Amino acid sequence: MRRNKNREETQQNWFAILGLVLLVVVLAGVVHLLYHAEFAETATPNDCFAAPASARATGETAVPKVVCLTFDDGPSAHTPEILAILEKEHVPATFFVCAQDANEAHMDKIADIAAAGHQLALHSATHQYSKIYRSTDAFWQDIKQLREALSPYVDADALTWLRFPGGSTNTVSHKYGGSGIMKRLKAQAEERGLHWIDWNVCAEDATASHPNAAQILRNIQRDAEGRDTCVVLLHDTKATGQTVKALPDIIAWFREQGYTFCTVSAMNDLQK
Repeated sequence: MRRNKNREETQQNWFAILGLVLLVVVLAGVVHLLYHAEFAETATPNDCFAAPASARATGETAVPKVVCLTFDDGPSAHTPEILAILEKEHVPATFFVCAQDANEAHMDKIADIAAAGHQLALHSATHQYSKIYRSTDAFWQDIKQLREALSPYVDADALTWLRFPGGSTNTVSHKYGGSGIMKRLKAQAEERGLHWIDWNVCAEDATASHPNAAQILRNIQRDAEGRDTCVVLLHDTKATGQTVKALPDIIAWFREQGYTFCTVSAMNDLQK
């Protein structure tokens, strides 16, 4: 009887160990799913979802807390104001520029951005999803057109950083170029020697809600919470005057939180 009792206790112990192992496996699976859910694609087509940047550019690393202020869609009438604030605060920034009709009267400011020591990067000539995402060829033709528009002011061939309109995980592009177009474009960008980057902090300054300066700051503070590396999406257009008003407070807040400002390319060098 004692021997049978010992055998039963041994079996129960093994069952307990097996149950514990299964529990650990299940928990690991749940964590895995949650991790990938965080980086799932979004269907939001408005350039302002918190798309993750490429792993090499915004992955969490042991470098100090850094923030990149990035301005999309310029140059505009507000570009000189933005440059003046950045100069006063000794803050470098990255400008992902366009060559739309709205930019035409301000293209000479491209040279001012470069002369001030900021990083210039590629965004789009037309920024029209239905055109640029019709096919991969259409996208690269748009980038060629952008380089041609920039070439009177800077060495456009030397620009090697790119931000896809809508971000690299946008799904609105699927409507025009199929579900695999962004995957193909990202691969082609790297084949062409280009670096691409999205953002992980969004000011929401170009949304239909037209936030004021205080709300823009709150949006940034919300998205930046808990991040040691922040790539902030801001806009430089005629409609984003509130961004200019918010910019000094944005800079002050990041400084108070212990961040160092740098361009996208400098951040990439830090994290190699």
